[in-house]
Formats: sequence, C-alpha cells, structure tokens
Amino acid sequence: MSAGRYAPSPSGDLHVGNLRTAVLAWLFARSTGRSFVMRVDDLDRVRPGAEERQLADLASLGLDWDGPVLHQTTRLDAYADAVDGLVERGLTFECFCTRREVLEAPTAPHHPPGAYPGTCRDLTAAERDERRQVRPAAIRLRAGIDTWTVHDTVHGEVTGAVDDLVLRRGDGMPAYNLTVVLDDAHQHVDQVVRGDDLLSSAPRQAYLARLLGLPAPEYTHVPLALNADGARLAKRDGAVTAAELRDRGIDVLSLIAESLGLPPTLDAMLEEFDPAGLPREPWVVTPPT
Repeated sequence: MSAGRYAPSPSGDLHVGNLRTAVLAWLFARSTGRSFVMRVDDLDRVRPGAEERQLADLASLGLDWDGPVLHQTTRLDAYADAVDGLVERGLTFECFCTRREVLEAPTAPHHPPGAYPGTCRDLTAAERDERRQVRPAAIRLRAGIDTWTVHDTVHGEVTGAVDDLVLRRGDGMPAYNLTVVLDDAHQHVDQVVRGDDLLSSAPRQAYLARLLGLPAPEYTHVPLALNADGARLAKRDGAVTAAELRDRGIDVLSLIAESLGLPPTLDAMLEEFDPAGLPREPWVVTPPT
C-alpha cells in the first residue's frame, strides 16, 4: 500500500492556503492511485475545537481520507524507541543550547542562518554534568554529512544542508523532524505534498529516514498562498478561513480551483489534474473585505 497525506496542526482554523495545499495533496494521491490518509500533529499548540473544525472544513470541500485519523499523541512510545535506538548506535549527543543561543551563534559558511553550530557536540562528561545542573538536555542527531540530495517533482534535484537536528527536546517531547519521518513510514506514505516553506527540511528528513532504515517519500513542495504584500497569508489579512469566506458568499473550492487553473468541482479537478500544468508561482490571495 502507498499513500499521500495531509497533516494539520490543530492550533487554529485552516486558512484558504492550507486548504489549497490539502486539495493538492488529495489530487496528487488520488490521481496516482494512492490512498489518502489524515494525521493530526497534536504534540504542540492544541486549541480546543480546532481539530474538529479543520476536519469539517476539509470534508466540506469534498475531500475524503482512508482509515481513521492518526494522532501523534498516540505514538509517543514509537518516537522514544527510535531515539533510544539512535542513542545506542552512538548517533546522538546531548545539547544544552537554548533556541536563542543557536540563532545567535555563528554557523558554518555552507549552512543557512540558524543551523546548529555544533556547540555541544564534543563536550566532555564533566561539562555535560555541569550543564545538566542548569537545564535538561535535548538529544540531537550527530549528523555524519553536511548535505543530502532529494528529488522534488516541482523543484527537481534539491541539495540541502543537514545539521545536527533535534530529535528530542529538552522537555522530553519528540521533535518535528523525527515524528514526521516515523509517522510517514508508519502510514505507508510515499508521497509528501506540502508548502514549499518546508522544502529545506526535506534533505535532513530524508537523511534521517535513511539512518532509521526507512524509505524516503517522493516530495512535492507547492507554492504558498501569500497576501498582497508578499507575506505568508494570515488571519490578519481578513476573510481567509473557510467559514469566513462562506459567510461572504464565496465558494471556497471554486476559489481554490481557479487559483490552480482547474474546473470548480472536485471530480472535474481530478479528471483534468496534471502536475506539469500547476502554477509555479505563489498564489496572491485578495480576500473580500
């Protein structure tokens, strides 16, 4: 079995750009004979009622998914086992840096700003003991490479930096780059369609998958929805959620279909769907006031 997926975080209502990405993920999966699965990334920032509204908005567009919704909070043991296995293999180290310290530290020339500079990589046992008195340690991957290359159906061959990414945070919670790799493999996801703001994460996630003995998926990073100023679409931009647009008499699926150059019904969109014909530029959204 192979599958595509959509994996929202229940931190608030989905805006029309999120819904557009979900429609594209559904189209890519269904047009290639894959299953389509839903996962809720509920380890952080969960707002009461957000998941229910998100799933209702997706269903209101006609999107369907196979099997039950997977919640990350049911998979904590699997994440812990994966980290423990990497620790036993000597592929990790304890890190005591705060996020601010990482952002402010100088990085290697070939790494992007904010990449981990290796501060805690070679601490002695005594130095680790001393730092544990100040704050609990995160667990980072001891990356054995600087870059990794993946293939993306939109962007082609993409070579990106691989740093010592966090696997388990200092508060004991598993980190996103670990959970996404494990969850995709668990759900037989071999096709990942998501916003191109996550393109730089693909090489490090594919590398981590290799270390864990898991297959890397086929990646498709699609252009984001932006506001008139060229910034990422947000609630402050006006009517951007499905409920707000419907209240103004806007058919949300038709709006999304128009942005993709496709007909306004899901069946017709699927019949005419051609990845090669998709827009390559961001979608500038101008919601009604």
